[in-house]
Amino acid sequence: MDLHSILVSTGIVTLAEMGDKTQLLAFLLAAKYKKSVPIILGILFATILNHGLAGILGVWITQILSPEILRWVLGLSFIAMALWTLVPDKIEDEEASFGVKSGVFITTLVTFFLAEMGDKTQVATIAMAAHYPSPILVVIGTTLGMMIADVPAVFLGNSFAKQLPLKLIHTIAAFIFLIMGVLVLLKIDQIF
Repeated sequence: MDLHSILVSTGIVTLAEMGDKTQLLAFLLAAKYKKSVPIILGILFATILNHGLAGILGVWITQILSPEILRWVLGLSFIAMALWTLVPDKIEDEEASFGVKSGVFITTLVTFFLAEMGDKTQVATIAMAAHYPSPILVVIGTTLGMMIADVPAVFLGNSFAKQLPLKLIHTIAAFIFLIMGVLVLLKIDQIF
């Protein structure tokens, strides 16, 4: 088993998820429903589905692009992720209010799946699945990263979020994405 790809993808997504709209969604759902287990299960299954599809897309990209073009796409994608990570997220009202009559699990599953579409952690999963030899391990890592960031949000609520040094966390995540991008472009990406 390649623990390296799991550890890197877990770490990057954990940092990128801090203050992300899906983490904010976890805070809102926990405050609204006060039912931790169905919210956590909804987050888990939505993430597995969403990041699983992202992993498949990452594999597909590696099959259609030449290695040289793929290197440039990946390197520039990681650099773009670095910049995107510095932009604070906010939750949109329609994402937070979906499925009021659907039950807590289904509401969480659907809202998280939709909120993650095109989100930076999904894009990061695509890039890392294209970069590492085992996209399944990347999806395991990115899912674990989402859970590490979002489960405490479910239990601790908004008061905890206000105490996190989000700017510092985003800066660290952006720096890691930037380094990964530069290393890929310079063909020195064995570190990550």
